Amino acid sequence: MGTEASLTMLCSGISTAIQLVSVSVYVYSLIIFLYILSSWVPLPYNRNLNWLRRFLFDACDPYLRLFRRVLPPLGAFDLSPIIAVIALVAFGYVVNTILAQFG
Repeated sequence: MGTEASLTMLCSGISTAIQLVSVSVYVYSLIIFLYILSSWVPLPYNRNLNWLRRFLFDACDPYLRLFRRVLPPLGAFDLSPIIAVIALVAFGYVVNTILAQFG
């Protein structure tokens, strides 16, 4: 295998990694958004809805708790999801920029 073929494989792997990071940031931001919506809307008790709400809580709450410790509460408003999504998008941008330097 020549250097040109290995360079092509490396660029393909880096491009795949960039796409993976972008999709992961998008999906996790969407999960946080669904978590916020499910906390605003009172859902009736249903086994499937309860499973979905529990999944969203288990997936989002540990990450959001990091920001809730730092941000002071503003009455009934919780700004931690906004800051968490901004931090997530910024992290994804930094990782993609670093990966693009190698590709």
